[in-house]
Amino acid sequence: MEYEILKKSIEKVLQVYSKEISISSTFESELGADSIDMAQIFCCVEKDLGIKLPKCDYSTIETVGDALRFIRSAM
Repeated sequence: MEYEILKKSIEKVLQVYSKEISISSTFESELGADSIDMAQIFCCVEKDLGIKLPKCDYSTIETVGDALRFIRSAM
């Protein structure tokens, strides 16, 4: 469930197709995300999951898998 919500948020913010997103996709080089995009993605995830994520340094989250682990650790 968290993975699908994360993918939906990435699609919305970065305007990429779902098929372009995999667990190993890198935010910066493959998906073209910057720190503002990352903040928007996590804001969407918070809203859709009804949770509050802790503040973090988005530069430490390199892949979609890293983001998923971060989300799951906060739940």
